[in-house]
Amino acid sequence: MISKINIKLTLAFLFFTSIIVRGQQNKYHGNPDTSFQTARNLAFNQQRKQAQDTLLNILSKYPNYHEINTFLATTYSWDSDYKKARKLFASILEKDSSSKDTWIAAIKNELWADLPYAALDMTNNALKLFPNDSELLYLKASAQENTNDPLEALATIETVLDKNPEDQKAKDFKMSLDKLLRKNSIGINAAVDLYSSVFDPMQYYSLKYSRQTKYGSITPKLNINRRFGENGAQFEVDLYPKIRKGLYAYVNVGIANSFLFPDLKYGAELYQSLPKSFEISLGFRTLKYSSTTNIFTGSLGWYTGNSYWSFRPYFTPGDTGTSKSGTLTYRKYRSDADNYLGISVGMGFSPEINQFQFNPNDAAIVNLESQKLNVGYYFTTTKKQNAWGAQFGVAHQQIIFDQGNFFWIYSLALSWELKFK
Repeated sequence: MISKINIKLTLAFLFFTSIIVRGQQNKYHGNPDTSFQTARNLAFNQQRKQAQDTLLNILSKYPNYHEINTFLATTYSWDSDYKKARKLFASILEKDSSSKDTWIAAIKNELWADLPYAALDMTNNALKLFPNDSELLYLKASAQENTNDPLEALATIETVLDKNPEDQKAKDFKMSLDKLLRKNSIGINAAVDLYSSVFDPMQYYSLKYSRQTKYGSITPKLNINRRFGENGAQFEVDLYPKIRKGLYAYVNVGIANSFLFPDLKYGAELYQSLPKSFEISLGFRTLKYSSTTNIFTGSLGWYTGNSYWSFRPYFTPGDTGTSKSGTLTYRKYRSDADNYLGISVGMGFSPEINQFQFNPNDAAIVNLESQKLNVGYYFTTTKKQNAWGAQFGVAHQQIIFDQGNFFWIYSLALSWELKFK
């Protein structure tokens, strides 16, 4: 009996001894500066969990190592754990508010967390300690822009440029703010279709004015076409109302008194942002001639880096069945949304894009076969105030009144837009 008790006591002693030894082994015993550098290398090589474990191990012995605490909080920000980072930044600044780097990292955490008002409050506090500091003023301007106050952001960034006129980062930011404040624009589009047979060239012109508002954009347009030896005009309005963050709509209404256009056209579509930089939409278009044509459409878009992919199908019910068509679009952006190379390929015929009617009594033609390719290049000049575009397209399309035979269509389009405050 006594022997069994002794064995149990011995095992218990060994168990608790192993815990103590393990705890002693886990206690930090290295050079903190060398270990900090190792942790930084791990963090910058996408091994943040290992980096955080190393940083916490150093802090177990050096809890007041300021730079390590700041870097640890920054890694939490990189992992989108903004609440955890905020708590640690607050603790650091409460103990020592003299480090500008800590203020900058803490402000960026609030901006990344989409809390611009909190970021703005922090920059104002930091600027009391570091008056007229360019980095802090830049962050303040970023916060002001994100609180929908671009005028104040512009005033702040001009303070930076007054101090250092060659600050390229501030110059680029000022240019983007100038562009943002240009809420008005006028534009002209001109296009021509050249046919390999049957038809004479067809001409298309459009004059538009656009206004950005806090509720979304509104764009009235005047379209003028010359086709089949006739001239016609159409007035239409495009609206892009904002509903909530990540959700907006497209609404279109157009009227005309020429058989080259529908007497009435209207449509609507909802766009919803999705995770992983995807966007989806669903909507319809209606064209009213002597008869009514309904078109159902939608899109799936994906932003990846500076590239954008989109697929849009069209479904048009009719007496002979449902016509189907689709377009795949790719864009490679450069500096912003007004500078890009675009390529699109499509199959099928959609009356929203191409509408052929010879007199007011003709029905909409929707059952034609067609293949098309378009390439466009768009760029800005003069401090991005002028936007230009050129597009070339080629299509292989079935002849309307001789189905089974095809012709080629070569298209050229030019556009210009002037943006102003």
